[in-house]
Amino acid sequence: MKALSTALALILTIGLSQAQTFTNYTVADGLINNGVNCLDVAENDVMWFGTQAGVSVFDGTNWTTHSTSTDAGFADDVVTAIKVLSNGEVLIGTDFGFSFYDGTSWTTMTEADGLGEDRIKTIYEMADGGILFGTNAGISMFDGLTFTNFGTGEGLPFGGVTSITEQNNGLFYLGTALGGITVSTNGVFTEITENEGLLNGKVRAIVLDDQNNKWVGTSDGISVFDASEQLIAQHTIMFTLPAPDTLNPVEDIKIDSEGNVWAAVYVDYLVTEGGISAYNGTDWTQFDVSDGLIGPVVRQLAIDSQDNIWVATSTGISKISDVDLGGGGNSIFNPQVTQLDVYPNPASDQISITLPVGNEIGLIEFYDTSLRLVKSESINQNSGMIQISVSDLKTGVYITRIGDALSRLIIK
Repeated sequence: MKALSTALALILTIGLSQAQTFTNYTVADGLINNGVNCLDVAENDVMWFGTQAGVSVFDGTNWTTHSTSTDAGFADDVVTAIKVLSNGEVLIGTDFGFSFYDGTSWTTMTEADGLGEDRIKTIYEMADGGILFGTNAGISMFDGLTFTNFGTGEGLPFGGVTSITEQNNGLFYLGTALGGITVSTNGVFTEITENEGLLNGKVRAIVLDDQNNKWVGTSDGISVFDASEQLIAQHTIMFTLPAPDTLNPVEDIKIDSEGNVWAAVYVDYLVTEGGISAYNGTDWTQFDVSDGLIGPVVRQLAIDSQDNIWVATSTGISKISDVDLGGGGNSIFNPQVTQLDVYPNPASDQISITLPVGNEIGLIEFYDTSLRLVKSESINQNSGMIQISVSDLKTGVYITRIGDALSRLIIK
């Protein structure tokens, strides 16, 4: 692995080793079933796994499970999608509708309740708190009381919706199983297909980076479109496959706090091959079974607040930690940075910061792990120490910035 090349990457990995670590989990550790289809991260990095036999929850030490045999109101044991909502409640999708967990009990809703189609592929929480379900027939929007359904009759392509992301409030990008990307604005649909440069119309994942570029995972690789939906890059060989396979079928994409793009690649043709590749803005780095990955049949990825990469496979779970990709990825920060002196860290109520020498910025900023600006305050002095309240920040990892000086801050 290459040495770190940016100060931001150095700051975000202080105290970590320079070689990745794989930690694998199976039924022997407490997982309900090794066939893991989906996963999501809750507060305090509690992990939720949807499997072929129910749901497993892992808090880093203890495992708990949910299934039809233990929980009334649980739709079906084969879980196809899982989403931890911003309020901590959980939704699971199955081929028999979805189930909602309020922390105590499960409630299932199906077509009989107004859901457009029972076979759920993906679940997305909108900025306004509403829920979108991608199904085999299209999308269902749920406001907590009623469903609004969209299918081929409303202009969506045949095959269903596999992935959903929101660029701005009300602007949605829907990855479809056969028809490329559908852009939805106030219920009006337009398409991005192979005619616009999309590698393949079979879309498995769409994720936005900090510049609103859309990284689209297809059955032939990744197409990247800018904020204006213009094609700017194609990535077709991120993961080396044996002949005759060359193009990479992408199962999922995630972006970590440094801007590195992670892709899950899997093909089952003459041989079963697959793994994870990460892009630092220049090079792709491949991780597979020989590196410690638990299996080649990768299904989905999740990234926790510590930038650990969690990989769902057909043979269990892998957690990849302490990764050095040799670059800062698509970072918003200038590489020529210094480190802020922040105390205490971790913090809960207030922090003290020694201002950088020659500071004339007049502003302190806090970014979350997706590099979104979540808080900023004016600074009324240009030297010495300042105190800033952080009681309004949720538990997690943030980047504190004053000009070109940065620090990783943990809120507990």
